[in-house]
Amino acid sequence: MKPCIATFIVMLLLVAAATAQAPASSEEPSTRDDVIRLFDVMQVRQQMELVTKQLLDQMRGIGREEMKDRNPAVTPQQLVKADALTDKIMKSLSTSDMLDDMIPVYQKHLSKSDVDEMIKFYSTPTGQKILREMPAMTAEGMQAMQPRIHKQIDELTRQIDQMVKDEQGKPSTTPHPAAKKN
Repeated sequence: MKPCIATFIVMLLLVAAATAQAPASSEEPSTRDDVIRLFDVMQVRQQMELVTKQLLDQMRGIGREEMKDRNPAVTPQQLVKADALTDKIMKSLSTSDMLDDMIPVYQKHLSKSDVDEMIKFYSTPTGQKILREMPAMTAEGMQAMQPRIHKQIDELTRQIDQMVKDEQGKPSTTPHPAAKKN
């Protein structure tokens, strides 16, 4: 499950980084309404909803793989319960709330003129093509990164398991509570 969350966060950061520039101090700052107009033109809400759906599908698959790896005797009923839990967690993510969280970030990095120019660009045929192709490019990029991220998570899990195993083999340096003298 962790690779999907990391991928989702990386995707959001890439989108923000690709569009953000720090405004010069003499420029008029963008307003909340400016950023909302930009989000509307860029179809950010629709993109986030699509990415969230893709993330849910990936989390479900990775969660099932992890359960089977940790317990090969996992039952179909347990997998259904895990899917339901994943669905519940993902449904608690509100697109509106996430957009509200992003607005101040865009305001911090984009002046009013930056936002106005971006709106002009994304209103052009080329801008609209980028917006149409971005979900496919993002999905394909996430898919391309998945094996690398999964490998890194597997290695991290292996190292953590080894660390725990090593720690369990060491004698405790903390005195047992019953051994304390008053």
